[in-house]
Amino acid sequence: MVDSFEHCQWLETWLWQRFLPRIADGALVVLAGRQAPAVEWTADPGWAGALHVAELGPLTEEQARRLLAINGVRPESTDAVLRFAGGNPLALSLAAAVDSAHPGSAQEWSPSAETLGTLIAGLIGEVPSPEHRRALEVAAQAYNTTEQLLQAALPEHDAHELFAWLRGLPFMESTPHGCYPHDAARESVVADLRWRAPEAFQAMKRRLSAEYLRQIRELPEQQALGVMSQLYYLFRDQKKIRDVFRWARTGQVQDDPLRPEDIETVVRMAADTEGPESAALVRYWIGRQPEGFSVYRSIDTGQPVAFVGRIDLPAPPDPRDIAVDPVVAAAWDYCISTAPPAPGEHIAITRFVIHPDAYQVPSPVTSLHHSRVQATAARSRGLAQGMIVLHDCELWGRLLKGALTDAGVRPRVGDRTYGLFVTDWRQVPFEMWLANILDQTDLPAAPAPATRADFDRWVRETLQNWRSPRAFALSELVKSKLVADAADPVANLRALMRQTVDEVGQDAKMIKAREALVATYFSGAPTQEAAARRAGMSFSTYRRHLRQGIDTVCSALWEIQLRGRSDQGRAPVASG
Repeated sequence: MVDSFEHCQWLETWLWQRFLPRIADGALVVLAGRQAPAVEWTADPGWAGALHVAELGPLTEEQARRLLAINGVRPESTDAVLRFAGGNPLALSLAAAVDSAHPGSAQEWSPSAETLGTLIAGLIGEVPSPEHRRALEVAAQAYNTTEQLLQAALPEHDAHELFAWLRGLPFMESTPHGCYPHDAARESVVADLRWRAPEAFQAMKRRLSAEYLRQIRELPEQQALGVMSQLYYLFRDQKKIRDVFRWARTGQVQDDPLRPEDIETVVRMAADTEGPESAALVRYWIGRQPEGFSVYRSIDTGQPVAFVGRIDLPAPPDPRDIAVDPVVAAAWDYCISTAPPAPGEHIAITRFVIHPDAYQVPSPVTSLHHSRVQATAARSRGLAQGMIVLHDCELWGRLLKGALTDAGVRPRVGDRTYGLFVTDWRQVPFEMWLANILDQTDLPAAPAPATRADFDRWVRETLQNWRSPRAFALSELVKSKLVADAADPVANLRALMRQTVDEVGQDAKMIKAREALVATYFSGAPTQEAAARRAGMSFSTYRRHLRQGIDTVCSALWEIQLRGRSDQGRAPVASG
């Protein structure tokens, strides 16, 4: 038997071609190492009946718990050890030794520098260069690592070469979404970096956070959902994050749209879990907003295991919805009594969270749901308030403290009472809210959402600066959603505003309002009196039409800011 064969891997061809064919019949040779056998060896038909290759993966959770119990680790200490060591026997044994020497210490176990040195040497081995170590540190912090993520985290290095090295390491697993290290290797690298270079540890976390936030804002919606969950994984050392989020490599579920063949299944889930009254409301809302329902399917079997129903409630809502659903009625009453949504705004309500095997307790389903809701909030236009309806108000009031506010209303459906937890997204930018949740002060911020009063002021200022290119280019509207996708935001903003003014005159009653706008801002008139003369109006008439025109332009642009343009949300391209 030869252990640590990676130290003499150069002997592999000699063993294969010369030594092994000459040994006695019936002899057993075992080679254990970090690298898999050469492909020439495993592909040779002559060795097919004699060669067996097996990967020694981590212990299962059951095996790991049994190992800790055999070594005398107390049950109350087990979870903390497993969080660090995963299923790695070396890490588990080291933690058990610490607990044996100091009973109960594993419950608060933080590996010493000496222990980390032993783990790094035993699990990781030698690292070729500082650049490779930094790549390993990225992979240890991130849930999944791709070449693109590596390039964003280490822009000064060759991400292609580093990623190829990472994915070839024996303790790395590859998935369709990237690669990741085994738990013990991951947590050893993270703990070593946090102890050895705490500022570098935080800097890498900030850089990864910035990349995740960029992806959340820019990727298609379905891809952005998984990114939000990975952002939270960066902060898994915080208890309040671990209490709410669950990450699982096995037994996973995926978030899929509702299909027609799912309807009876989800209605039955609601009836079995919350009663017939709730099931009737599920059927009603599927008829009203089927696109708001997600079905969570087992990745292993493809079968539905849970569902979530989300409702967008416009301002004002349809009276039928208020009359049918007492929970939605209570949500609307709360809104109009606290901070009523303005025209064009809406309320997003997670109305149903039904997972029969883990009803409204933290699970991979609730983790995916929270990720979807927050990714939507980061990207949404016109979202006034976000709400979630939950049955166990005491549990979720504790878990969501600081993230959502308990509205204090308790609507009843059937024999169940529900609580309403609320965030007013008009009061705080998403990045500021997230930074507070994650106890961070320097997450990269997106521009703060404009109030209608702010927006109208920016429109007036931009019109007043029409003939000053420098001042126009500094307009707050250049950073707004009006021209967010434009290659040249300044030119596109100018074209959009000119087009909006022209469209004012399409209404016969507004022709003079358009003439007042053109004379004031586009004609070069030095004063409002001169503009009135150019428009052929008395000064008082001119002022009245100008105010009317400005209000109309502000309203038209605000609607574009909230909902985008009807032609797929793109501003006109400037020409000339």
